[in-house]
Amino acid sequence: MTGWDIASSGVEFVTGLVEMAMDDMNKDIKAYGTDVESAGTSAGTISGAYCGTVPTGPIKAALQIFASETLEDVLRLPARAAKSVNGAREATGYYILGHIEMAAHAQHNALAAPKIDMPGQGKGAGHGQEGGTK
Repeated sequence: MTGWDIASSGVEFVTGLVEMAMDDMNKDIKAYGTDVESAGTSAGTISGAYCGTVPTGPIKAALQIFASETLEDVLRLPARAAKSVNGAREATGYYILGHIEMAAHAQHNALAAPKIDMPGQGKGAGHGQEGGTK
């Protein structure tokens, strides 16, 4: 006895809901950079009159630092979700075929931290997701 009692239709239903949430999350992540930039620009500066390029104010500078420092965490969210969905589906497939050891292996692999490509570093830069998802 494995201790597992899996309904494949339930797994597919839940992973489908997670994928829909991932689509929304990806839209929000794409808007994140634009929203941070807009908020920084709207905050203005504390400088006097200027000619040429608008100087960066302290709020915008702080937001840029915040966005830069949290970028990897933000990109890890959809990568983690994708890895979990793929792992659940893979483990369920092995379970249905009776390959309990392979199902346990797939489940274990899904728990590992996802690998993400940071923008400007490596191929697929900026995507932050492993293959196999929408």
